[in-house]
Amino acid sequence: MTFIFNDGGRASAGFHGRAGDCVVRAIAIATGKPYREVYDALNALATTERIGRRKRKISNSRSGVYPQTYSRYLRSLGWQWTPTMSIGSGCKVHLRASELPPGALIVRLSRHLTAVIDGELHDTHDCSRAGTRCVYGYFVQPYQNFNAPSDRVIRKA
Repeated sequence: MTFIFNDGGRASAGFHGRAGDCVVRAIAIATGKPYREVYDALNALATTERIGRRKRKISNSRSGVYPQTYSRYLRSLGWQWTPTMSIGSGCKVHLRASELPPGALIVRLSRHLTAVIDGELHDTHDCSRAGTRCVYGYFVQPYQNFNAPSDRVIRKA
């Protein structure tokens, strides 16, 4: 898989230094939204999270976002989750261009989210482990049919 360095617009948004912001980067790259917009939207959603015994703190765009939070955000944008692995099934799909569909994908890996666009890995580092990294699933934007009939009625003379 071809690796392309892409910070998702983090540097141009004025952020410096290292951060655990793979969720924000992957979403910004795949959706084409500005980094700052995604960053702020995820932090706003995090304020509605509940904490408990197992979950001690809420999500933070800089240090990590829980899967439930970024899933809610992506579903609100119209993206759909496609699982590639279930409990006890073992690894079926790897981070390889030949095993993923074409188009813009937000791919979930172990403790990481990355963007794959038409078989090219867009991230700040090559996280593919030479094509052996297991894919838990991916978000994809459903196909929009632009050839569907519109509201206008065209009359032939």
